[in-house]
Amino acid sequence: MNPPIALALHGGAGTISPALMTPEKEQAYQLALREATEIGYAVLARGGSALDAVELAVRSLEDCPLFNAGRGAVFTHEGHHEMDAALMDGRTRAAGAVAGVRTVQNPIRAARLVMEKTDHVLLAYPGADELAREHGLPTQPAAYFFTQHRYDQLQEALQEGRMRLDHSAAKKPETVLPAVDAPLAEPAAFVGEDPKKKMGTVGAVARDAHGHLAAATSTGGMTNKRYSRIGDSPIIGSGTFADDRTCAISCTGHGEFFLRAVVAHDISCLMEYRGLSLAEACRVVVHDKLAPMGGEGGLVAVDAAGNVALPFNSEGMYRASQTATSPLYVGIYRD
Repeated sequence: MNPPIALALHGGAGTISPALMTPEKEQAYQLALREATEIGYAVLARGGSALDAVELAVRSLEDCPLFNAGRGAVFTHEGHHEMDAALMDGRTRAAGAVAGVRTVQNPIRAARLVMEKTDHVLLAYPGADELAREHGLPTQPAAYFFTQHRYDQLQEALQEGRMRLDHSAAKKPETVLPAVDAPLAEPAAFVGEDPKKKMGTVGAVARDAHGHLAAATSTGGMTNKRYSRIGDSPIIGSGTFADDRTCAISCTGHGEFFLRAVVAHDISCLMEYRGLSLAEACRVVVHDKLAPMGGEGGLVAVDAAGNVALPFNSEGMYRASQTATSPLYVGIYRD
């Protein structure tokens, strides 16, 4: 009998605590994570591929302005959006990625296009956008990616002269939380949110009924980033990795540290060469290797047997999972 199907996803990690959250905002995140999980898991439940499951789950998160990916992507120093994404098939270890795309509605679709329609792994702007247009992927004008909250973040970051991880508040937090009219409206700044400890990359991993694994990751990067900065998300082996023999990994955190630690592939190597379990390999990398470097964040993982791991060394991580033997789980804070 094949091991059970499984899906796990994340929507960012960092300083996330109940004290910095309103009930309305918490409910909005929970609903968005739940919806994305249900979309991806439904693919697996009807016998679909892990690759399709992770792509659709990530597309759902890209379409939600709560998360720093796709529609909710943050602004660069120049006032536009540069989005990165990657996808990997554990069955063949085929992979595709894009960096700095500006017009593609769902960057994860462009990443899959690179994997399936080119001889390459990673394409950057403007070529990646051109490829997407040639193959008819939906594109959007700059207005589609504009949210007032993200624009305000850029103005604050410009005044402070620094980059910001995801949708962090100004150095001097607001004392009044702006009203939220609808659960999935443009996100308002959280009271007292730490400006340096909020990472909003999204991603998903899955194990399908045929025993195959896949991983997908998408991000808008850092507010006020310059010089076409690229983090770990589109880099195979750092922020995204999948191999049927070991595991599928999607990371979220301060990309420079995840790049230097080659986090996703390191977990796979610990399983393959040292025989560690998924949970132990994740613990070693996230807590024993990454944290001492100053790397804050987490990841979602699934192994060849359908086991799921959701480790993080930050205060919280938006996360969700569902398997054939466990019900849908949604988490935000430390359990």
